[in-house]
Amino acid sequence: MPNPSLASLLTDSAARHPDRTAIVLGGSRMTYAEVDAASNQVAHLLIERGVQRGDKVALSCVNVPWFTVAYFGILKAGAAVVPLNVLLKGREIAYHLGDCDAKAYLCFQDTPDLAIGTQGHAGFADTASCDHFFVITGDPSAESGIEGVETLAAAMQGRSTEVPEVEIAADDTAVILYTSGTTGQPKGAELRHRNMRDNALAGAQLFGADAADPDTYLCVLPLFHSFGQTVIQNGAFAFGGTIVMLPRFEAEAALQLMLAEKVSFFAGVPTMYWGLLTAIEAPTDTSDLAANLRVAVSGGAALPVEIHKQFHDRFDVTILEGYGLSETSPVASFSALGEAPRVGSIGTPIPGVEMQLLEPDSWNPIPSTVEEDGKTAVGEIAIKGHNVMKGYYNRPEATDEVVRDGWFRTGDLGRRDADGWYFIVDRSKDMIIRGGFNVYPREIEEVLITHPEVSLAAVIGVPHDRHGEEIKAHVVLTPEAQSTPEELVAWCQQQMAAYKYPRIVEIAPSLPMTATGKILKRELA
Repeated sequence: MPNPSLASLLTDSAARHPDRTAIVLGGSRMTYAEVDAASNQVAHLLIERGVQRGDKVALSCVNVPWFTVAYFGILKAGAAVVPLNVLLKGREIAYHLGDCDAKAYLCFQDTPDLAIGTQGHAGFADTASCDHFFVITGDPSAESGIEGVETLAAAMQGRSTEVPEVEIAADDTAVILYTSGTTGQPKGAELRHRNMRDNALAGAQLFGADAADPDTYLCVLPLFHSFGQTVIQNGAFAFGGTIVMLPRFEAEAALQLMLAEKVSFFAGVPTMYWGLLTAIEAPTDTSDLAANLRVAVSGGAALPVEIHKQFHDRFDVTILEGYGLSETSPVASFSALGEAPRVGSIGTPIPGVEMQLLEPDSWNPIPSTVEEDGKTAVGEIAIKGHNVMKGYYNRPEATDEVVRDGWFRTGDLGRRDADGWYFIVDRSKDMIIRGGFNVYPREIEEVLITHPEVSLAAVIGVPHDRHGEEIKAHVVLTPEAQSTPEELVAWCQQQMAAYKYPRIVEIAPSLPMTATGKILKRELA
């Protein structure tokens, strides 16, 4: 029987390939044996400080090797990892620490851009139930920078490098991932060891991952987010791959690393693909990059058709679109490697997972009849399988609202074609109702981005006295573009039905984004 622990992804690969490079950051490299030994020291430290099986340990860390070392160390101690967004402020951190009953908190030091350590310590100081705080320093010999606070590196000194003997069950909580909290306070999705482990191991069937011929993964997705954790970190370690870390996504730096490290696996959100394409000037030769790149995957938001096309033209790789949520570990579906793309589709359910479309206000499936355009009617996507969470931590009522008989309803609207491929229409809460007509922002955004002078677009609904809601588009233009808002409105009027086209267009130099690269529509007005 396989080891039930998520940490087995590291320990098994370290046993088989101890000298293989596990992580690259700048000029430094760590082997699997080194990552394994360091994570064992973290585990022993936590155990000696009183952390027990089932306890929660929070982690705030940028994309550096310490994230991975701490992550697997927490798991090996029998505790659950609670990764926190590094942009959180002290008050927000205190909320998360208290909500998950964290026993300890490992927090990266301040950086020139973010006061991670200072804010983290402020949140810890306001949380009476959290007993231990350690600062993670990039330089192991550095001081914490906070009076009276230990560094993780110093506290690890002298601890055993052997795997601690802690019993771990497949249904124990491995990770608690907090939802974005767009409505109400953030909730912690409890994910079992088997949820996260099996989701990472699905890489063999989804992407052709093979430990005998491992991939090199560029890690630009934040590791505190489920996409980066599963598809990059855990997915790489499941098959002895190499993770090349980039603490902060910058398109030109990413392209340079892809070339220097011969990256074969890239995962990103749509805005990252947009950034890569924008950074490559038209005559630039991308043949060397394309020669190395084997797999490109996208998730987190719908990928515009035009980006699909441009990326394939430049890299000769078809981007595989996937879909999932924190509550589903996260991967629930993916388009098929090696098959012709169905642009706009999130593919079919991954092995061991089912999906169906529900009526918006009930748990009844919508009719499976395919309409004239080859797809079913719109329904809310529901998911069932090995990837679905236990529930929201300490929130049984919130859990019961979204989980029934093993089915998790996502809040996302979609359609399905005759072959079982799913297509996201939009988030149910993002849908605009204009004059009684349902308008899906994603559809409008798809049209807008085909305009030769539109680089990026986000569509929202704004209050309107007569129509209830009016359609407004926020757009980023291409360099040297001359289009005016009035011209874009007129162009849209020619491209789509009268009830759909945006009457208001606002041109902006950039759009607000989350740390994971999703456009923050709630900050648009």
